[in-house]
Amino acid sequence: MSFLKVAEGSDFPIQNLPFGVFSTADNPNHRIGVAIGEQILDLTVVKHLFTGPVLSRKQHVFTQPTLNSFMSLGREAWGEARAVIQRLLSASEPTLRDNKELRKKAFVSQDSATMHLPAEIGDYTDFYSSRQHATNVGIMFRGKDNALMPNWLHLPVGYNGRASSVVVSGTPIRRPMGQMKPDDAKPPVFGACKLLDFELEMGFFIGPGNKLGVSIPVSQAHEHIFGMVLMNDWSGPSSPHWQSTTSVSLQNDEESRQRRKPDVTFAARDIQKWEYVPLGPFLSKSFGTTISPWVVTMEALLPFVIANPVQDPKPFPYLCSDDPYMFDINLFVSIKGEEMAEKVTICRSNFKNMYWTMKQQLAHHTVNGCNVRPGDLLASGTISGPDPESFGSMLELSWKGTKPIDLGSGHKRTFLQDGDEVILTGFCQGDCYRIGFGECVGKVLLAIQK
Repeated sequence: MSFLKVAEGSDFPIQNLPFGVFSTADNPNHRIGVAIGEQILDLTVVKHLFTGPVLSRKQHVFTQPTLNSFMSLGREAWGEARAVIQRLLSASEPTLRDNKELRKKAFVSQDSATMHLPAEIGDYTDFYSSRQHATNVGIMFRGKDNALMPNWLHLPVGYNGRASSVVVSGTPIRRPMGQMKPDDAKPPVFGACKLLDFELEMGFFIGPGNKLGVSIPVSQAHEHIFGMVLMNDWSGPSSPHWQSTTSVSLQNDEESRQRRKPDVTFAARDIQKWEYVPLGPFLSKSFGTTISPWVVTMEALLPFVIANPVQDPKPFPYLCSDDPYMFDINLFVSIKGEEMAEKVTICRSNFKNMYWTMKQQLAHHTVNGCNVRPGDLLASGTISGPDPESFGSMLELSWKGTKPIDLGSGHKRTFLQDGDEVILTGFCQGDCYRIGFGECVGKVLLAIQK
């Protein structure tokens, strides 16, 4: 128990203690904090209390404007920091509890803080590791008998993304411009994307990296994983047959335009259909990725580890690990349109619906000698479950725009309208406590016409 009041059902009890970067109106400097209930413990104020064998020599990491330096220290330092913070916040520890002056300096209300990206993200990699999602997309565009591509069950499919447009929760996302070819019989056109979609994902941050040319064994991959965040990648999977989606969605878009205003979505699927051959998506995947501001450490998540999925065929030895590294994390996606009084939950999924684990993703990422660095971000890909309600994208939920999603009070979506907010939340449920991630929120803005 913490000496601070933590509401029942809070995402941030003393069992969690996620790390983030924040600033305040009276102190615009970016600084590292830990969430506890509705408060933030400012680690720049209490850095002198980290006197353990590792951090006594590394207290400067808590004065940095990002978490990169702290992430680079590794699991021993992370565990030491967690133990110190839990002790300082404990109801039986007087150091902060009884020192009113220090408490006043050390705690900041989350309501008065501005959150920032937790790390300087050097590189970003997106995987495609939910079997149900890959199967759904395959069925839509290749048929049930050829849903999964031949490589999918043999390796974690992924691509090297870009880090420049990864943004923190609350940052609006502007609808992208680009080239599209809605009619195969006509030349391409240029304009605002009409087929955007959210993608329910989770990301994990790299701690210590590896040297160029030296891979990270799957048995040691957990030593390099600092913690996890919620992620909305605002993009969709590649397919050679986006024509089907385009024709249906444009029809729905025209109906919406006649009612109110253009119906747009968050994954630039119409741009992607035209541009992705032969090298893959470009503008359709680079306009924005939103992450939640609090990084939940793997130590906090370990009580919720579950068995890895059975993989058939058995992967190559470099991907084989018997250590459980899948996690029971409840995930939700809600939409709130400008004309709606309340948000409506349209997706209920779980991180356990992944097929490839984070350890396997990292081992595969580096098996060719690719080096990763502290603060690099790796993403799960869209997380979909077996039930329609657990599908992690509008493409699946509306099944290519053929099944409008009822939001109540006459509001429906096949994709998203301008002004819509997409809200991702998630938590692990413990015994009388939860380990939550806060919110990952983005609002669609009108495209800037060129």
